[in-house]
Amino acid sequence: MKIILIGSSTGGPNQLKFLLNDVDIKTCSVVIAQHMSVKFIPSFINQFDKEAVSKVSMLKDKESLSNQIYICQRNTILTGNLNLSAEFSEEQTTFNPNINLLFDSAVPLSKTNKILAIVLTGMGDDGASGLFNLYKAGVKCLCENEEDCVVYGMPKRAKDLNPNLRPMSLIEIKTEIVKFINQE
Repeated sequence: MKIILIGSSTGGPNQLKFLLNDVDIKTCSVVIAQHMSVKFIPSFINQFDKEAVSKVSMLKDKESLSNQIYICQRNTILTGNLNLSAEFSEEQTTFNPNINLLFDSAVPLSKTNKILAIVLTGMGDDGASGLFNLYKAGVKCLCENEEDCVVYGMPKRAKDLNPNLRPMSLIEIKTEIVKFINQE
């Protein structure tokens, strides 16, 4: 299975739409941990789904992943090997939905699935260690550059933790997403 994992925070909703609105994700699942209050997530998903070419929905507990864009409504981990599903986590974290929790849960899945992981704009350090753990497991990892970030906190921490990361513009990240979706 092909999975794209994206973590974002401040400024993320507009950037997610830029990256994914006009992209047919084909045989790929996109799972997004966007720091956002639970009460705002449904309206964000509703608007995103209206604008996007691919289906956008709220990720439910114990949901099997299919070819669409999922937005995490709370802390979520991925499980399974070839038939992947999402489960809510009761783990308490500072940032919700938590990017590190999502990314770390995907490390064992990288042996049987193709994964692309991306950290976008946001304050703090959520996603940095999870992205580094995925990188060490052989996953292709990207982070947004300072010029395109609304807040260059999370990508900066990811780059500080992993000097091999090359910060990229949103246009470059979108190109990598399309390339990943279309590869055999």
